[in-house]
Amino acid sequence: SKAISPDDLEVIYEDEHIAVINKPSGVLSIPGKEDNPSLNKAVFDRFGCESNRMDKMVVHRLGMDTSGLIVFALTDAALRGLNTLFRTRNITRKYEALVCGHVTNDNGIIDLPLMRDYEFPPYMRVSTEEHQRALIGLDPEKVGKKILESPKPSVTEYEVLAREELDGKEDVTRLALTSISGRTHQLNVHCAAIGHPIVGDTVYGYGGEASANGGLEESTLPDDRASGDLQRGIAEFYAGKTMCVHANSISFEHPITREKLSLECAAPF
Repeated sequence: SKAISPDDLEVIYEDEHIAVINKPSGVLSIPGKEDNPSLNKAVFDRFGCESNRMDKMVVHRLGMDTSGLIVFALTDAALRGLNTLFRTRNITRKYEALVCGHVTNDNGIIDLPLMRDYEFPPYMRVSTEEHQRALIGLDPEKVGKKILESPKPSVTEYEVLAREELDGKEDVTRLALTSISGRTHQLNVHCAAIGHPIVGDTVYGYGGEASANGGLEESTLPDDRASGDLQRGIAEFYAGKTMCVHANSISFEHPITREKLSLECAAPF
């Protein structure tokens, strides 16, 4: 994780109860067990909080390679209110992403349940009957209980913002993505599962560490899927750069004042 200082924070909104920060790519949302550099620590050092415990500021997170808007609670009442908003899904979060290939449909819904990837833990994959059958008889003591959790319904809405070319030759599509269910790695898996992995995704994209195509057989993918050659060309061109997914919009009712907030910040790609 890259270190970020309190002075380097890009504050999008703040009052006595909450702070909304634009997280750079490459920075952890929370420090984790290793006490790594994190956005959480920088926000705590800059603003402090009523409980004087930095873990009591966190209500959601973004993956390390995802940039964009994160809300932190500064008071105990805001923490309770924000947790309720997230639990009841009364917060709308939208993302912008560049994906490999040209997506044919101007908009659509990806409705594919997710499960833990028993072949490539700790990653996620699309759950199918075949994958569920493969779990039968596995020992939870050996594979871990999370692997055997029931599949989680997962829905992503997408809208094409633009069909572009990377470096003047590689087809990419700029998508607006709305995560209806907010599962772990949902956007990455869903984009890969429709044959259009996110540009710069070294886990779920071309040659990645997780199951290819979100765990689906290539023969089941849509006809407009990005070819292997195109994905390889984009991966080579984009090697070493950050992943192109950004949480660019968040809308919710302020947990204390009840003011309706709608905050945005532009994608860096």
